[in-house]
Amino acid sequence: MFKNHPKGLIVLFFANMGERFGYYTMIPIFALFFQAKFGMSPESVGNLWSAFLFAIYFLPLFGGILADKIGYGRTITVGIVFMIIGYALMGIPTNSMLFIYFALFVIALGTGFFKGNLAVILGNLYEEQGYKKLHDAAFNIFYMGINIGAFFAPYAATFLRDWLLRKDGFTYVASVPGMIHQFYKGKLENIAELEAIARDQMGNAYTNITDFGEKYINSLSQGYNAAFALAACSIVISLLIFKFYKKYYKHADYLHSKKVNNKNSVELTPKQTKERIVALILVFTVVIFFWMAFHQNGLTLTWFARDYTVDSVSPFTKIFFDLPAFLSIIAIIIGLVFVVKKSSLPKTKASGAMVMIIAAIVLWWRYGTFGDANPISPELFQSFNPIFVVFLTPVIVAFFAWLNKRGKEPSSPKKIGIGMLLLAAGWIIMILASLGLISPKALAGIGGTSPFLVAPYWLIGMYFTLTVSELFISPMGLAFVAKVSPPKFRGMMQGGWLAATAIGNMLSGQVAKPYAAMELWQTYTLLVVTSLMSATFMFLIIKKLERVTENS
Repeated sequence: MFKNHPKGLIVLFFANMGERFGYYTMIPIFALFFQAKFGMSPESVGNLWSAFLFAIYFLPLFGGILADKIGYGRTITVGIVFMIIGYALMGIPTNSMLFIYFALFVIALGTGFFKGNLAVILGNLYEEQGYKKLHDAAFNIFYMGINIGAFFAPYAATFLRDWLLRKDGFTYVASVPGMIHQFYKGKLENIAELEAIARDQMGNAYTNITDFGEKYINSLSQGYNAAFALAACSIVISLLIFKFYKKYYKHADYLHSKKVNNKNSVELTPKQTKERIVALILVFTVVIFFWMAFHQNGLTLTWFARDYTVDSVSPFTKIFFDLPAFLSIIAIIIGLVFVVKKSSLPKTKASGAMVMIIAAIVLWWRYGTFGDANPISPELFQSFNPIFVVFLTPVIVAFFAWLNKRGKEPSSPKKIGIGMLLLAAGWIIMILASLGLISPKALAGIGGTSPFLVAPYWLIGMYFTLTVSELFISPMGLAFVAKVSPPKFRGMMQGGWLAATAIGNMLSGQVAKPYAAMELWQTYTLLVVTSLMSATFMFLIIKKLERVTENS
């Protein structure tokens, strides 16, 4: 995968992977934590989600401006330290919302210093002669690093939560936190159901629902706190990788404005600079609506997984929600690739076959431990997007390379437009899944989960389509920004890309309002419409964007 690429890519790949593992340990449990710990309404969680994600992706604009003046590596290091502190603060159990708000701000500030500037150094690496043709491929590989970390993160968060619950004698039931808070407010209709769960969980130690609720919520919240603390540890690893292997990317950590690297510096006329910035702003406008829809993964899609999707599955389906079993499937696929690949040496084929055999044994063992009905957790659905990214990235890259050889590869702007059409298709899947389901507003009145629950494959299909859309938009967008940005403003323009993401993220939280007030299919139809409108706008400006790309 890294063949023919500079070694600096490997360092940036793993530094980014550690940070993204930390981030995606938080994201799957963000909405669940605030609803479980504080009993916040969907609208309130949506507002907090909007503010946090807006800050996460808007502050890189200022981080980029700062880095353009003092240096990218230095700014990145400060950002990593801030993130470690912020996640560590989130790992401390507290009832103070002010304390939590401060921790979230520190995380967002650190991310602002880190995120866009790492991409700038990556782009600088590929300005060197011999590497320019690998520019887009490098960003696809870099994007894989993000998603490898994101794949394991939900499993880690779920493991810590369940382990601490078991330590206190409890098991996770998705509907319980909501029922407890409804009970506290005197609005719970099915008190008998909650009492039955409480008696089952506590046995002879049960005294009353209030006592059970306090103990259960505290235990569950501490599990989430432990996941936040784990995020801090993963980012420490990112810091060590970034600092200890600096020699592999140091030559790319330069400022164009100071002309440290004259042979790679490009001078543009004011007209060219303006033209490029306008083109970037147009693309930023489109991706706002992509991220608005994409970041429903940690909000309305997580609520759909918790409230409308079955919480136990057959042994076969459980394979995709059990980490050892799922990794075994992945290992079998990888081993098969080495076995059937014509260019593989005999030793490589033999190693691939051995991997397949060992993985098959592990899979058979894990499958034998499953029962007829196997519990699944709502946050685990978010692991499908990153693993799909990891597996589909080589497929998409190969597909584009195949088109390129025939002179038919779409331009980066055209790929983004196609991605928006695919995004609309994903939300059509959710419209079909939600037909006939009780509305979130009606469900809030009775507490618990929907009387009718759908199969998990609806959400899995949605995440598959969402991933293909993402691969047409996000890495291509990063590459487009790195290629088109005026050299003296690269940090600022990467920050601009992330600022557009921030606006989209802010809007994503606002989707919680129609979600809480409308029928499910109506909310998802809204997202189909915004996706189609964005795709239409992209294709209307495509010639202007392609002209700027060709001149870059």
